[in-house]
This record gives sequence, C-alpha cells and structure tokens, in this order.
Amino acid sequence: MLTAVEPDRCGVVARSADAVPGGQWLGLAVVTVTRSPGKALDRFLDSVQAATTGPVHVVLVDAGSTDGAPERAAQRDGVALLCLHEDIGRGAGANRGVVELGPDVGWIAIVAPDVEYGEGSLDELLAAAVRHPRAGALGPRVRDPGGTVRPSAWELPSSRMLPALVDTLLGAAPAVAPAAEGPVGWLGGSCLLLRRAAWESVDGFDPRYPGPYDDVDLGDRLTRAGWLCVHVPSAEVVVASRAVDREAVLSGRRRYLTDRHTGLRRIALKIAVALHATVTSPIADALPVAVSKRAPRALRAAVRTWTAT
Repeated sequence: MLTAVEPDRCGVVARSADAVPGGQWLGLAVVTVTRSPGKALDRFLDSVQAATTGPVHVVLVDAGSTDGAPERAAQRDGVALLCLHEDIGRGAGANRGVVELGPDVGWIAIVAPDVEYGEGSLDELLAAAVRHPRAGALGPRVRDPGGTVRPSAWELPSSRMLPALVDTLLGAAPAVAPAAEGPVGWLGGSCLLLRRAAWESVDGFDPRYPGPYDDVDLGDRLTRAGWLCVHVPSAEVVVASRAVDREAVLSGRRRYLTDRHTGLRRIALKIAVALHATVTSPIADALPVAVSKRAPRALRAAVRTWTAT
C-alpha cells in the first residue's frame, strides 16, 4: 500500500487524510514516472484534481530528478513519492509504482507528467468503462498545446508475414483508428486508464521495451487476454510535443516483431528493420513530406487488402 512508502526513501510519505477506514486506498490511483519534470508537474497535478469529482491518489515514481519538483509536489494531499534514484525506463517505473497500491484500487491511470487532463476527463473514461464492460484499457483524445488533435489510437500491426514485412521495410505509420468511441488495437501510452484486473492479468508493461512500442505490446497482450482497448474521444487531454527517438523506436519495433515471429520469419523481419534504418528511412527523409508519408501508407493498405482476399 502507499502507506508503506518509508520516509527514508525520499523523506516523504502519503498523508493520512488519503486513507479510508482500515487504512486502505480508494478505487482510483494515478501513477506517473518523473525525471526532473519542472513546473509541468504542478500543472499535471492541478489537472488531475479537475479531472474527477471523486477521490484520487497519485504516486510519483521518481527516476533520479535533480530539480526538487517531485519532493515539492509530494507535500500535496493525496500524493506519495517513491524514489528509485535511477532511470529504469517508463514501463518498469510504472510497474514499480503500481506495486505500491493497496487492494482497494481497481483503476489505475498511467500518465506522463507533462499531460494536462481536461476537466472531467477521468470521470468520462470511467463512465466509458461502464459502457464497455470488457475494457481493459481506455484512452482519451489527445491535443497538442495549440489545440490540434493528435493520433492516440491505432490498429495493431498485422500478424501476417507479408504486411508485417512491408510495414517494417517502409516504416509505414500505424493505421489510425476511427475517431468514434469504441475498441481499437492499442492506445498511446502517454495517458491510459487501466482496469487493474486487466493490468495484472498481463503483468503490466514489459520492461524489455525502451519506451516506444511498450504501449503497442501492452495493447496486443491485453487483446490476446480477452480485454478491449477503448478509445474515448469525449475525454480530452493536452500533451506537449516531444522529439521522436528513432533508435528507441527501431529497438522497440525489433523487439515487438521478434517476440511474435520465429525462425525464418524472424530473420526476415530483422533484416527489414535494418534496411529501413539504413536505406528506406534516409530515402524517405529526402522526399517531400506528402510523398514520404502517403506512399508507404498507400502500399501498406494495398498489401493488407490483397492478403485479406
């Protein structure tokens, strides 16, 4: 339970006002992994309070911050701080934070610390869970700080060999799921609400993933376990723009494919990943944006249609 966070870890413990009779925690908790988050952490915590009318408890899993922001934030009611003193990755850090939760927590929001929840957005996600009893993960519509909607729900990569090979070789972007509320393949990992039973049924994030693709892997494993990933556009959050780490994306893609293919298929896909990094990606960078984005998507769609017939 969160009350088990000893003072000598960070000098901060959860406040007693957060407990219900018997010392157990209420049903919704938010877990975020921090590393010198600065003022964004205060904006994030303010938005959490506005996102639900019910009680909510926050666990900050700190991966070696030096700016003092997590320690200051932990002075708030309902916020506990767990210091890891090292960066073990987003997935492993989130897993570690969930371990601190008591048995009364049935819903876990795993969120990046630069996210700002829209008013009532957590309540909207919880309401959608009632409409979708098999929902294991739910994700909101995402906007950038300028208000532009960003993709936040996608189809899973194809399990068929030829589409997977073409997608990998060309680096084709994942197919964006429809904007309406409903099941999708996977949800962006910057802001997720997870049913704890679903989370525990697949043992959370796979810590072998470097960051990118850990959310793809989670969506696939939840689907295989019989749960749904549900996109809820009526709930909105704002997420700051981030630079894409191409090396981490390639590493995650390689891990995802090798986990799901064996023998000659695995070898072929590893070669495709290498060719994408050294040949097709540099060529795409030299082409006009409209061509480099649309051509791979068109070929990807054509291959999927052909293999489905």
